[in-house]
Amino acid sequence: MSRLQPWFASVLSLLLLGLPLWLVVATAGKSQSEALTPDLSPPSSWQLLPNLGQVWTEGRVPSALLGSLLIVVPTVLIALVVGSMAAWVLARRSSRLIAVCYAFAISGIVLPPAVVTVVLLLRQLGLAGTAVGMIGVYLGIYLSTVIFFVTGFVRTIPTSIEEAARIDGAGPMLVFRRVVLPMLRPVLATVTILVCLYVWNDVFYAFFVVGGRMDTLPLNLFQVASAGLYLNNWHLIFAYVALMSVPLVVVLAVAQRQLISGITSGAVK
Repeated sequence: MSRLQPWFASVLSLLLLGLPLWLVVATAGKSQSEALTPDLSPPSSWQLLPNLGQVWTEGRVPSALLGSLLIVVPTVLIALVVGSMAAWVLARRSSRLIAVCYAFAISGIVLPPAVVTVVLLLRQLGLAGTAVGMIGVYLGIYLSTVIFFVTGFVRTIPTSIEEAARIDGAGPMLVFRRVVLPMLRPVLATVTILVCLYVWNDVFYAFFVVGGRMDTLPLNLFQVASAGLYLNNWHLIFAYVALMSVPLVVVLAVAQRQLISGITSGAVK
């Protein structure tokens, strides 16, 4: 019985991940008539590339892609830099004040932001409907995730490595940049994927902060799903979803080697 458990878990995982993926790809490759009722049946004639091309040219994908990149890339970079530096300090200091600061820093994981208050504050600051305001909102939400993972990972790194660098005359910033940061590669890959996944697919917060004034891929799909191009055209909607998922697949493929070690070292320990 124990020998069957890994096989059962593998088959179950494959079904849970493979079936939705196949549904998206198969529906995106069908004609309009075949895709009226999305199912798992393969298309009689694959039209995936023509459907993707139609979505790209007629669905305002390039401008929405640019909008998503303008928000996702700065958010991820700032979160990684600020979060890793804060996590290093929180992991290496031990006092009651540091414990309170750490609890406050990771409170964003369990405490949902007040959307109405955030929107009103952004309006008072003149940042509503701007990429800067949206980046600030995402940083406030997901910086806690970065600090949580990186702090746990830093605590597994022996302090003797940093002490050796200090004996050689390295200052705090040089120790962090030359010694600590390279060792954080696995956990940084993990949080990069997590933050990218959250921000790239977000509709809720983007709708209230930048909705109507700036396009992102999820917002654009939401706005045009009921337009003439997408009305009852499930093959185009699923083609848009497949196209929108390509950048995340690329990020995952690049960082997959570091993903598992980052999760186990940062979260478990």
